[in-house]
Amino acid sequence: GYHIQGILDDHKREGYTYKNVRVLGKIAQLESFLEENMLDEIAITLGLAEYHKLEHIVSMCEKSGVHTKFIPDYNNIIPTKPYTEDLLGLPVINIRHVPLSNTLNRWMKRLMDIFGAIVAIILWAIYAIVALILFSPVMAVVSVIIKATSPGPLIFKQERIGLQNKPFPMYKFRSMVVQDAASEKAKWTVQNDPRVTPIGKFIRKTSIDELPQLFNVLKGDMSLVGPRPERPQFVEKFREEIPRYMVKHQVRPGLTGWAQVNGFRGDTSIRKRIEHDLYYIENWTLGFDFKILFLTFFKGFVNKNAY
Repeated sequence: GYHIQGILDDHKREGYTYKNVRVLGKIAQLESFLEENMLDEIAITLGLAEYHKLEHIVSMCEKSGVHTKFIPDYNNIIPTKPYTEDLLGLPVINIRHVPLSNTLNRWMKRLMDIFGAIVAIILWAIYAIVALILFSPVMAVVSVIIKATSPGPLIFKQERIGLQNKPFPMYKFRSMVVQDAASEKAKWTVQNDPRVTPIGKFIRKTSIDELPQLFNVLKGDMSLVGPRPERPQFVEKFREEIPRYMVKHQVRPGLTGWAQVNGFRGDTSIRKRIEHDLYYIENWTLGFDFKILFLTFFKGFVNKNAY
């Protein structure tokens, strides 16, 4: 629906065409063009080196009453939707809109985390008591098998990087044989990984191993919903390889997330995970959290990529 009259450019000769749009003259001719033509809108697309011309151009456009748009020359610096705010009369452009930087939003999400974690733990406890009564012989056998095949603690604690790049201990049910720290940090879990115990394969596939993270949620290290936290050595690796990777640490990590309910768990694309994490961070609402929790129950627990 736009009819483009032409371009004023100090670097191209008059008559030069760009995508079939002609250069009509130099920027100095703007005032005469505004007087001689009925223009609805001016789009200012100066390069960074020409910003000294901006005040004069805006002044001429305002004087003529024409609607003016300014397209800043920093798309390569700001890859997502920026937003502006007023700081004591000073207009400030924020590179990224993060709804959870708002205090009220943070408190609402924190209250939901506490309530959700408590309810989940209570339901989990009720389920465990009922299961204990009904399936105690089977559970006893399974416990013996676990101890016989893999001696070690029931709960596994691993360092992860969370909000504001701070490390925290993340809890899981142990699904691997006990390893020394150097071996454990060395690599991802892969298909048919010999470190995974027989029962570990089942609890990893069904995400049962993640349930102790409800206590991380109560402690405030994690949220019910958010980007999944990663180990320090992989954070250092990915921050160099993947643009905007570290933005995920502007919010609390989650038990589940937008990437996970869209299938990006385990041995899947890190770049795709980050794309989904950034979308979540920039478009957060309580309703979005509830949607992710709802989808988790139907498509987020069983993970075909969990080895």
